[in-house]
Amino acid sequence: MSRTVVVTGLGATTPLGGDVASTWEGLLAGRSGITILEDPKFAELPVRIAAPVKVDPSEKLEAHEIRRMDRSQQLALIAAREAWADAAIDSVDPTRLGVAVATGVGGAISLMEQYDILKERGASRVSPMTVPMLMPNGPAAVVGLELGAQAGVHTPVSACASGAEAIGYGAEMIRTGRADVVVCGGTEGCIHPLTIAAFAAMRALSTRHDNAAGASRPFDRDRDGFVMAEGAAIVVLESEEFAKARGAKIYATYGGQGLAADAHHIAQPEPEGRGVILAMNRALADADLSTKDIFHINAHATSTPAGDVAESKAIRKVLGADADHAPVTAVKGATGHLLGGAGSLAAIGSILALRDRKVPPVANTVNLDEGVEVDVVLGAPRDLPAGDLAALSNSFGFGGHDVVLAFRSN
Repeated sequence: MSRTVVVTGLGATTPLGGDVASTWEGLLAGRSGITILEDPKFAELPVRIAAPVKVDPSEKLEAHEIRRMDRSQQLALIAAREAWADAAIDSVDPTRLGVAVATGVGGAISLMEQYDILKERGASRVSPMTVPMLMPNGPAAVVGLELGAQAGVHTPVSACASGAEAIGYGAEMIRTGRADVVVCGGTEGCIHPLTIAAFAAMRALSTRHDNAAGASRPFDRDRDGFVMAEGAAIVVLESEEFAKARGAKIYATYGGQGLAADAHHIAQPEPEGRGVILAMNRALADADLSTKDIFHINAHATSTPAGDVAESKAIRKVLGADADHAPVTAVKGATGHLLGGAGSLAAIGSILALRDRKVPPVANTVNLDEGVEVDVVLGAPRDLPAGDLAALSNSFGFGGHDVVLAFRSN
């Protein structure tokens, strides 16, 4: 069995806004959600730049929910509630409803906070919710419990490709007949002194403290590293049959996915982009698309010196001359890097670009690196043509994970 899968609901909470509409408006405007961290606990760090969510979870969740959930879980639940309301599903057999919500780091903040409590106040003061808060499947679990999903609740963990892989996993649940509806995507909430110090020790982060809002600049010749961010992005997928039977609005059709691995280095991308090329070609094959069908690419492009150019070369290698009609954007210029939530946020960007026929510009990017070989959208949104179009959304992660998703216009 292989059923057609469609996108019927979107939800997000990001550094640009507390929902999809405000996030999309910020992306189209090229606005930055990046700032200097003013909390004194970050004062002595070599990097104090990050992109917290625009709307704190305390403004959307009850106090008891905040107490019992890690921040990554809180963000996932907020985005999932928006996506579920957007899909407007009145009724679904719970045994046909699934969840696939990923994270790259999981409940790191809860783990570190509870360890501090253990040291300072003793074992008796450690929260009995510590294990449910720190476990990587926690975000998927809270969403699954919220919806009563019984077809399966899953958590792919593939670093910064996790959110994209969760969408691909959810689509396969529908394609193979295990579910009619799957709520899927990624989340991350780990802006903490230790995580920032750790990435800074790898020299992976931007140190542009004199211009924090402009610190993340994918493809720019002056880029100097990525910016840590937090947030969640969730989509509702349905079988086309189920969606049409209930008269659902459909944003786009899920085409397919390509999975591969660099097999090169735990943190550095393979210089020639071999894993990326393999994943992109597999996505095209899975979606039964040719390069001529691709009119937009949402790049992974984190603003690191090595990764952006390697990805652009891989895109050119796969699409050839057809890359000239596939404008490229990268959401991380505006939002920073959501880690486990990055892939699903990029996917939402691709879906909305197909719906609105507009590709957002890459925020902060002014001078393209001379090694960039693709048509990067700069300055203002780029209009897409009418007709049937397809887009690719690229996501890669430490460990060499390569995930590419394909979507078709509706």
